[in-house]
Amino acid sequence: MIPVPTHSRRFLVGALGALGTGALLAPQWLIRSAAAATEPSAVILWNQAALAAVRKTRMNPPVTARALAILHTCIYDAWAIHDERARPSEAIARRPASERRPDRQGEAVDFAAHQALVELFPSETAAFNELLCRLGRRPGGSDPDTAGNIGRMAAEAVIARRRTDGANQLGDLAAGPYADYTDYQPVNPPDRLIDPDRWQPIRLPDSKGGTRLQKFIVPHWYKVKPFALTSAAQFRPPAPCGKDATEYRRQAEELVQMVAALGDREKLISEYWIDGPGSETPPGHWCLLAQHVAARDGHTLAADVQMFFALTNALFDTSIAAWDVKRAYDAVRPYTAIRYLFANAQIPCWAGPGLGVRTMAGAEWVPYQHAGDLTPPHPEYVSGHSAFSAAAAAILRQFTGSDNFGASHTQAAGTCKIEPGLVPARDLTLRWPTFTAAADEAGLSRRLGGIHFKAADFEGRRLGRAVADRVWGKARAYIVGA
Repeated sequence: MIPVPTHSRRFLVGALGALGTGALLAPQWLIRSAAAATEPSAVILWNQAALAAVRKTRMNPPVTARALAILHTCIYDAWAIHDERARPSEAIARRPASERRPDRQGEAVDFAAHQALVELFPSETAAFNELLCRLGRRPGGSDPDTAGNIGRMAAEAVIARRRTDGANQLGDLAAGPYADYTDYQPVNPPDRLIDPDRWQPIRLPDSKGGTRLQKFIVPHWYKVKPFALTSAAQFRPPAPCGKDATEYRRQAEELVQMVAALGDREKLISEYWIDGPGSETPPGHWCLLAQHVAARDGHTLAADVQMFFALTNALFDTSIAAWDVKRAYDAVRPYTAIRYLFANAQIPCWAGPGLGVRTMAGAEWVPYQHAGDLTPPHPEYVSGHSAFSAAAAAILRQFTGSDNFGASHTQAAGTCKIEPGLVPARDLTLRWPTFTAAADEAGLSRRLGGIHFKAADFEGRRLGRAVADRVWGKARAYIVGA
């Protein structure tokens, strides 16, 4: 197994040469090239630039999913109009046969990517300009027939439609970009529990010695126009059980015991998949894993265009479907539910970094998370991690024609951030023989960390797979020109 790329080092395809001839290739109808790439394609480089911008701007998961989908749809359309068979997602005319050359196709892709990222991350324009120059591109002149201008034109068609898709990207001066316009108000204030079945925002420490109050991130997201779904509620699962159900208490007791029994491996699984504020978030994490697939299989530009087009649109539609469920049921988080159910009972609790597990009042229970981000700022059901991961794994299975993954991650002793210097006690490796194994572990990680109940994990997985199936059908139809 090979280590997956991370944002802490450059993604070097050459380092993966030891794979030899056993690496699986994407189906021929997707690659359409006999030559395997020896360096990361421009698609990978633009994806990396996008993930760096996501981290720097601290973008949240749904908005990240949308940004990545816009980027890779712009790239796809710029590529598709220079292809003999593929159909662009927007009504853009195919370029004449004389222009369907790799050099023009590559130039169009670069300028489309640049146009998309400047739109989505205007504060990072200098970094995108630098990458464009490193790729040997110069801003196009006034000639509308240059490949660069054609790429920008293709991107602008995608961008123009997405400016009014319900995400509220432009926002307003008072509320800022992506602001809620549905007037969501939590039932429970932070200091009093009115309805134990509903989400409660909590106060968390800030970086200035005070506290900050959680706000439901993008509660309007169910109104965003999806790529392939007919509606945000198309695959909405049944409601979660409430406080009066036996299953509710059983899941809470199971979670208490699970967090109390964490060993180093379970703690690492919980932390590796956290993808919290300042990270590439779960959609970006799966782009990192897809970069591994691109290197493993020696992808051409065409293969990366197609894979990321399908993958990121599946992540995008999953964000809409998952946030529809969160808004519809407004379900309570374990942090609130466990403290409510066991307020006057003595239960095993993780006592904090380096303090192990102690018997404490249930009212003091906390998840295995960073003190500044004990629980996410949105309702519990369904698990976004589970849905994103199941959707991504399903797309990668379809694209490669196999569930085989063969990736791993090694954590050096004492380098975990929740309990630095202590966890893991020795070097520890997580291995994912299949895409499904990686997705299931990502879903499980949120239960190990005390963030989700079992139902939210499993229903999230089902939701992600259903969304991916729908997206794959539509993406593949575009790719083969159906």
